[in-house]
Amino acid sequence: MNRIIRREQLNENVVRIEVEAPRIAAKAQAGQFVILRVNAEGERIPLTIAGTGEGTIRLIFQTVGSATMTLAELQEGDEICDLVGPLGTPTPTKGYRRAIVVGGGVGCAIALPVARALSERGTEVISVVGFRSRALVILEEEFKEVSKQRYLTTDDGTAGEQGSVCVPLQRLLESEKDIDAVFAIGPLPMMKFVAAATRPYGVKTIASMNPIMIDGTGMCGCCRVTVGGEMKFACVDGPDFDAHLIDFDEAISRNKTYLCFENEARERHCRLYRKQVEDKQ
Repeated sequence: MNRIIRREQLNENVVRIEVEAPRIAAKAQAGQFVILRVNAEGERIPLTIAGTGEGTIRLIFQTVGSATMTLAELQEGDEICDLVGPLGTPTPTKGYRRAIVVGGGVGCAIALPVARALSERGTEVISVVGFRSRALVILEEEFKEVSKQRYLTTDDGTAGEQGSVCVPLQRLLESEKDIDAVFAIGPLPMMKFVAAATRPYGVKTIASMNPIMIDGTGMCGCCRVTVGGEMKFACVDGPDFDAHLIDFDEAISRNKTYLCFENEARERHCRLYRKQVEDKQ
């Protein structure tokens, strides 16, 4: 069992927890993830390690399905049933002088440790982060700490610049001639457009893939993605790949495979939760 020692609500749907996991914390690197089960009956879900502390790891997640809703209900002092990691190949952060880190929505939880790792290696980090609105902005101060320049966008213009992350990214690609790499982490459509924006400039672009995943060891094959015409497993070959070689359309289609079942599970969870609240009253 892994005890939650700190819990913070970052916005209406995003939660940050700090969990006791000394052996994972000792080895975890930027870009790696864990797979957990909230309880013995729960499904296995992958969550990227958003940071480490003294014998602890930080996880940031959005409540979108039954499993994450159950996880969000846990409080400080509660325990997580199973926690395995660190899994995946660490993000390559060596050898870059200047890099742009692009994060979208809750993907910023993955982008932050990448930006931090780059900064710690002496890379000049330019961060571009985007959200739908001001109410959903997370990790604003944390990105400021590790970035030489920081750009914030929102779809509705309630914070930062109105528009997608590709708006400031395009300006940077045109004005900054010595960018060594762009790291994109966020929704698949966002990463697809980032890759399209950087391709004409020949800038190395790395995307962090988060497909459907079960075992995290490459045996189940659920997390397969097509990269450069070859099948790769995100859990062991990734999660980071050359964004210019990823078949994003296939990945987007595969991620919708179980959408109807996910919606049903979420509805069942909401009904059960409402009943539990009513019974307590």
